[in-house]
Amino acid sequence: MAEPEHSRDFLLMALFTGMRRGELMALRWENVDLKARTLHLPKTKNGDPLNLPLSTFLSELLAERFARADASPYVFPGPGRDGHLVETKKFLLRVSTGSGVSFTLHDLRRTFITIAESLDVPYYALKRLLNHRANGDVTGGYIVVNAERLRGPVEQVAQRILELVNAEG
Repeated sequence: MAEPEHSRDFLLMALFTGMRRGELMALRWENVDLKARTLHLPKTKNGDPLNLPLSTFLSELLAERFARADASPYVFPGPGRDGHLVETKKFLLRVSTGSGVSFTLHDLRRTFITIAESLDVPYYALKRLLNHRANGDVTGGYIVVNAERLRGPVEQVAQRILELVNAEG
């Protein structure tokens, strides 16, 4: 939490959503709906669009971030030619060194889904939260898992993360 707000918020978003690094770095404000508390990823690693609900914690974080935002279309602007954050190594190293815990951004994705699974979030909801396809799974093709269906599990995971943080403090 001692990190500058851009790196702190980026790491919190990664932990509380399980989003992939590139998807999070290129996240645009036009794809964040603070009123509906959702975010939309039009293009993802597997090519499928993804709609995710935002937990109360992330909705508040993003609302504060939006209130302080400049004219950049990106949630995490950066000085590079693309206009968004492209490098996370420096702040990951600072946090790893400061905490004594070596980790990668993908470890935050693993942590998110491990917590979700420990809370008995249904298998198909887990797959949707990570935007993994249910290839070859006939049953999965019948199940509609939209953002509202995922809202409860997302909120549960956020509450568990916050409980763990408070237990450490």
